[in-house]
Amino acid sequence: MRFSEAWLREFVNPSIDTQKLIHQLTMAGLEVDGTEPAAAPFSGVVVAEVLEVSQHPQADRLRVCLVANGSGEPLQIVCGAPNVRPGIRVPLAVEGAHLPGGVVIRKTELRGVASSGMLCSAKELGIDDPATGLMELPADALVGVDVREYMTLDDCVIDVDLTPNRADCLSIEGIAREVALLNDLDWAVPDIASVPVSVPETFPVSVSAPEACPRYLGRLVRGVSRTVQAPIWMRERLRRAGIRPLDAVVDVTNYVLLETGQPLHAFDAVKLEGGIHVRYAAQGEKLSLLNGEEVALDSDVLVIADQRKALALAGIMGGSDSAVGDVTTDIFIECAFFTPGVIMGKARRYGLNTESSHRFERGVDPELQTRAIERASELILSIAGGKAGPIVEATSPSHLPQRASILLRYDRIARLLGMSIDRPKVAEILKRLGMKVENHPQGWTVTPPGFRFDIAIEADLIEELGRIQGYESLPHRHPVMATAMRPVSERILDLDRVKNLLVDRGYQEAITYSFVDEARQVMIEPEISYLALKNPISSDLAVMRTGLWCGLLDAALKNTFRQQNRVRLFESGLRFARRDGGIDQRKSIGGLAIGAVHEEQWGEAARPVDFYDIKADIEGIVKLTGREASLEFAAAAHPALHPGQSAEIRLDGEHLGWVGMLHPRLEKQLSFEQSVFLFELDQDVLLRRDLPVFRGISKFPQVRRDIAVIIDESVMVDRLVECVKEADGSILRQVVVFDVYRGQGVETGRKSVALGLVLQDEAETLTDARVDETMGSILERLSKEFNARLRD
Repeated sequence: MRFSEAWLREFVNPSIDTQKLIHQLTMAGLEVDGTEPAAAPFSGVVVAEVLEVSQHPQADRLRVCLVANGSGEPLQIVCGAPNVRPGIRVPLAVEGAHLPGGVVIRKTELRGVASSGMLCSAKELGIDDPATGLMELPADALVGVDVREYMTLDDCVIDVDLTPNRADCLSIEGIAREVALLNDLDWAVPDIASVPVSVPETFPVSVSAPEACPRYLGRLVRGVSRTVQAPIWMRERLRRAGIRPLDAVVDVTNYVLLETGQPLHAFDAVKLEGGIHVRYAAQGEKLSLLNGEEVALDSDVLVIADQRKALALAGIMGGSDSAVGDVTTDIFIECAFFTPGVIMGKARRYGLNTESSHRFERGVDPELQTRAIERASELILSIAGGKAGPIVEATSPSHLPQRASILLRYDRIARLLGMSIDRPKVAEILKRLGMKVENHPQGWTVTPPGFRFDIAIEADLIEELGRIQGYESLPHRHPVMATAMRPVSERILDLDRVKNLLVDRGYQEAITYSFVDEARQVMIEPEISYLALKNPISSDLAVMRTGLWCGLLDAALKNTFRQQNRVRLFESGLRFARRDGGIDQRKSIGGLAIGAVHEEQWGEAARPVDFYDIKADIEGIVKLTGREASLEFAAAAHPALHPGQSAEIRLDGEHLGWVGMLHPRLEKQLSFEQSVFLFELDQDVLLRRDLPVFRGISKFPQVRRDIAVIIDESVMVDRLVECVKEADGSILRQVVVFDVYRGQGVETGRKSVALGLVLQDEAETLTDARVDETMGSILERLSKEFNARLRD
């Protein structure tokens, strides 16, 4: 929430500077995100009145103005603003004035006519205002007064980042209550007198869903002028709060919202038919909103309607059909309390986020409505005129929040906070927080006020005491506890070791959301049943991920959009799926590779990454576990992977994961311009490690024999190597595949695979006869299994 410090100090003005105020708010749990000046620095700008305007003799777009600045003779100013005219009061930068951007005003000539200053727009003064032309000041602005003083521009805008439980501070009054309490100042909610009722007419109000809207107030105001603007002090406070001023009626409702925390809305009374009816929408009912969108409503959405149609989304946004317009003279002001659970999530469902929904979702004081509508009525009548009718109210007391009393035990305070607070001080803090306090033998019974929805148990009260007393004043004590070294099994590989290996291989770790876009989830893993969130943050974070590829692909895509053509990412985290009526959570580690194998260099020829590069990365990970001998890659189909470049990975016969190239269809849909390679591994299967076993080095020499065998193209090389190892494992120490050949001399459909066989005995030197016997056994086994023959 953004607010003007000067506005806050009109409510409560402690004798502390801005930095101390910011520190107090932050330490009280109202964290200040930042501050900024209300306007850019400038000097030498005063309120001036335009007396005369004449056409510039040499320029059609320029005017020669005679301007009074409150000192001496009127000044001649040349101005090109379209709204300059006699009688208006505007900011005047006199000779020597300094404007934002380093501009210094001097006497000059414009097309042959002398000009002794500059009439200013809001933009030229560094004030964020969408209006074009000169900044028009009220007619009663005193000529000659410094503009910074007149508009209170030496002000600070404070941006407080409130947690969802502190809805009571979504207003100037709420912040003032906290500041007064922190500085031991007396403060009470300002009294608001009822406006006089001048017209007898009322507009009937009915509520058919009292559990959702326990209180609804309305008032008819006739004869409102639509030509007047809200006063500049109100427009400035709205601007500094981040709300764009529009017109007097809308500005008043926004101002009361910021001041009290109670949202209000004004309807054009002429456009209402037969009375106001608060009800649930019919399924599919259409409503045109103020932002120009038309939405189809669901049956669980509360609406404000008349006897013919829906007028507004309750607590969220009004409709365009009943909006106050330029010709509106009669308005109907509504002010209500909506049950937070009914409003919660509805704005996000329709892609909306409004000041009203932000407050109603968190909870508004159910006793605030009468005071807020009286305050709005008072401001509208004083600014835009008109005559007010009586307030019409529909209230269901049984559905209003009932605040139960809480027992606060005095000895419990010291146990939780680690320090004692004097009994009178405890009662004083609670009372100044707006709570009703009654003595009890064990301490007090405390009834929270209507605006504190976050206080429900004893611990909440003690938290408030600690917060107000000051977190920095709580004692620092180290816990006394016995430390014990827990055994760490060597049979489990540390995940950080895997991460370090991937980093060494050029990958970077990514951390993505566990929530993903539903359409993309279905696109990548359509066969897995996923979990949909009941209250998603946004439409593109609506379901729980069933794998890590959604987040990695999104991260890679954003990198490629920023001209990063070589991307290596990995992530470890949970994936979620529905299985057997429950929720299955599994830890995974996934990776992605795009672009060249190596960074640009002179020593290696550039080539794009391929399936075998990412396969080698997986083999490197598995080698850390000592189980690389039982690693298998089996050709298999996955919906997200290229049917010819995908494999299921198995380890010790268990499913470990998948590896492959992104399916061309998905590559096109996701707008990738180069091949994407992916892998995902199950951590529980991967991280089981074999314990290393010592083995002595043989003192007898090795013998290496190389053979090239011709086999069918369909035979997988790893199966060929496995067959060699099974043929004779007594002296065979290593099998190396060093060449695969297709071409002249090898018939079509066949391939030549060259194998290097390392033989060694630990007991004796190998003889040629024994080596030949072993080689013959291997060739016989290959011939039998694969119809292999030695290549000539």
